[in-house]
Amino acid sequence: MNHDIQENLNAELLRFSTAGSVDDGKSTLIGRLLYDSKSIFQDQYDAIEVSSRKRGEQEVNLALLTDGLKAEREQGITIDVAYRYFSTPKRKFIIADTPGHIQYTRNMVTGASTSNVSLILVDARNGVIEQTKRHSIISSLLQIPHLVVCINKMDLVDYSEEAYEQVKAQYLEFSRELAVKDITFIPISALKGDNIVTPSEFMPWYTGTTLMDYLENLEISRDRNFQDVRFPVQHVIRPNTDEFHDFRGYAGRVAGGVLRKGDDVTVLPSGHTSKIAKIHLYDQEIEETFPPMSVTIELEDDIDISRGDMIVKTEFLPTTSQDLELMICWFDQNSPLSYGTKYTILHTTKEARCVVKSIDYKLNVNDLSKDLENKVINMNDIAKITIKTTKPLVSDHYSKNRITGSVIIIDEGTNNTVAAGMII
Repeated sequence: MNHDIQENLNAELLRFSTAGSVDDGKSTLIGRLLYDSKSIFQDQYDAIEVSSRKRGEQEVNLALLTDGLKAEREQGITIDVAYRYFSTPKRKFIIADTPGHIQYTRNMVTGASTSNVSLILVDARNGVIEQTKRHSIISSLLQIPHLVVCINKMDLVDYSEEAYEQVKAQYLEFSRELAVKDITFIPISALKGDNIVTPSEFMPWYTGTTLMDYLENLEISRDRNFQDVRFPVQHVIRPNTDEFHDFRGYAGRVAGGVLRKGDDVTVLPSGHTSKIAKIHLYDQEIEETFPPMSVTIELEDDIDISRGDMIVKTEFLPTTSQDLELMICWFDQNSPLSYGTKYTILHTTKEARCVVKSIDYKLNVNDLSKDLENKVINMNDIAKITIKTTKPLVSDHYSKNRITGSVIIIDEGTNNTVAAGMII
């Protein structure tokens, strides 16, 4: 295989979501990243050049690269989460382009839930507005480790340092109440390409990184939990062949911690203990494994383990409980969350049934206030609820592990996903 292709296949993957008010330039920014990183074909560029001329626009509208649906193009807005892929020699990227309207809060939660970075676009002319706050609060709730505030349309404020500093101060004042540790500010013009891939000649006062440089070089491996071992069993492998007559392996994806050959482990919820005998990656045996590797583990003892069980380090045990407190985002447009109703719950590789014991409050995603009176939870609402499950779930606080700390809730009648939840 060509060395460059092999290197790119092995490149680290960074997921980031984009959010901002309508017309803040999200689609233009993504189009600029795709175009400047040479991730589009010439015929695609030619097609949007023609479309731009038909619309009477003076410049090529790079936003058209991301608005693939005709309905979206006609309205000039993005109406759902659009996932885009591009790569550079340093890294591979998946972008979740989420819509800006309040009625698409659930789409933003879906797009941002697996992101390493959240890009919040702010119009330099308008500063921090209600939607900026809402998107930032959702990013904070989802515990996205890194937040980049792209102060866009700097070309429309004459690349003014004063305008940039004013918006930055506004955002810092608001963000004091957010649980975000790492916030970076970059002044950009998505339309003109300033500070996207190359430094802007019009903003010599800005000495920070370009957006692409930031995305390529951000250290994300430390964001994973390498202390608390979590290995949800996805599949029990029993070949039952003459060659592997006694083989019993447990396949899954490491959700946390580092597992090594010889480690003492506990299987939950049964509580049985054993040691790791072997770790298999494809057809080779390895000494250790860590997130997000998918491996097969053999234990020294013959224990009854099935899909949905979790292998953990004996000294770092998670919580095993049937009573859970959740922050949820409600997805269902046909019916509100119903107190006392039974739902199916999926957590890592385990499936159970649950009943809603209480609806504690509805969260106002514009100012973080708690509504204790109106407990009707409709689509796009975020609320704190308490549930009881039919089987004990082995979980962590969402802030500790985003995989073992998250659930999805399914309507048993329609089989639709009606909510995503964070265990608190």
